Amino acid sequence: MTLLIVTILVLAYLLIATENLTNINKAAVAIFAAALGWVLYICYGTDFVMSQHNSEYLVFLGKASSTSASVKHYIAQNIFLPYVGRASEVVLFLLATMTIVEILNNNGCFDFVRQLLRTRNSRKMLWTLSVVTFIISANLDNLSTTVMMLTIMHSIIPNRRQRMIYGSAIVVSANCGGALTVIGNPEGLVLWNLGAVTATNFSAALAIPCVVAWSVPTYLMGRMLPEHVDTEWITMPYRGDDTRLNIWQRLLMLFVGIGGLWFIPTFRDITKLSPFLGAMCVLAILWIVNEIFNRKLMNSDMMAQRRIPQALQYGVIQMMLYVMGMMLAIGVVVETGAIEWVWTYLEAYLHNIWIYGLIAGAISSVVENFATAMSFFSLSPFTVQSLADTSSMIGINGAYWKIIAFSVMAGGNILAIGSISGVALLKMEKMHLGWYFRNVGWKCLFGMIAGLVELWIVM
Repeated sequence: MTLLIVTILVLAYLLIATENLTNINKAAVAIFAAALGWVLYICYGTDFVMSQHNSEYLVFLGKASSTSASVKHYIAQNIFLPYVGRASEVVLFLLATMTIVEILNNNGCFDFVRQLLRTRNSRKMLWTLSVVTFIISANLDNLSTTVMMLTIMHSIIPNRRQRMIYGSAIVVSANCGGALTVIGNPEGLVLWNLGAVTATNFSAALAIPCVVAWSVPTYLMGRMLPEHVDTEWITMPYRGDDTRLNIWQRLLMLFVGIGGLWFIPTFRDITKLSPFLGAMCVLAILWIVNEIFNRKLMNSDMMAQRRIPQALQYGVIQMMLYVMGMMLAIGVVVETGAIEWVWTYLEAYLHNIWIYGLIAGAISSVVENFATAMSFFSLSPFTVQSLADTSSMIGINGAYWKIIAFSVMAGGNILAIGSISGVALLKMEKMHLGWYFRNVGWKCLFGMIAGLVELWIVM
């Protein structure tokens, strides 16, 4: 049964890696693999529980005798629900941050980006797009930032080849910026929620490597562009009326949204509560400010573009379901004991976190980087005791977590299918993988190697 459950996960990885060819949605694959895996697990629940949770189960039973119903009840309450809780923390945080992005974007808080892009100098526009994307994705989340910046870029640049270069730069910037902080992408958020890293230490260690992995390919992509870029300025989309928030209102909303997210690490340190609660609090405050500023708009109750956050729509919910599915699918494999066996084998024959990082980077170039990261995070014996050992590579702020987090991010840039942001670019510009690797992928590989060298120096 363990082999069968592991096989299901491997087949799910193959389908996720070939989504561009099969057109089977990765979220559906992840959810199905998770559901099927847990059903099979509970069918042989007695064997798994007695081998992995023997003492805890005996305490749970007390003086009662073990039955099939008691085993299933134990699995549902003591094994399955904790995984649901961990996945829900990440999903709810993503829901909050993506909704914050939509509220800010719908109120024109990012309109300054269009003003910064009013130039025909191709390299200046490239670096402007890249820097803004890098900064925003580090403070919000990389997928929402990517979609927003690709939409802005698409409306300005009519030339498809130039759009593909600028779009690639946006994806690389969003992924590198997101990896810089614990709130910038799901991988860092998982580590932060589990207590494997602290926000300040994580960002300090990855600052230079992320900047290197971002700036090297961006500079090389700039050499592909002509001296001047063709631009096309389109009137801002109709938002329900002719009224727009004034500058101070937009600045206040930007401060509440991004400034509130900056406060979340402090919120967690003080309260010890999950970061998603802080993100929800920021969202609630921003939402109230949004309602106050927009209360006098004409037909305000009918303006979906302004008052209803678009983050609740189909595309973003797919990502959240995918995150939930992958965390549950990998969780059931962990509970079979297969992951522990793999870790013991690797430690016996390799015992080198840098080799683990290179392997993770190679896999994430084909398989989506969140799935790869979760697999490698689950490999280590992640317990309270192991985290408490600060001198260990898998202790709190251990080198292992940072190397894997950086490697899967950088590896995901080599082929666009390695990240959700890259897949969004492929779909928007109808880009071929061959073109991407010939023109962008090898540059990202060079940036990844340079970033790993910097990370090795920092470590």
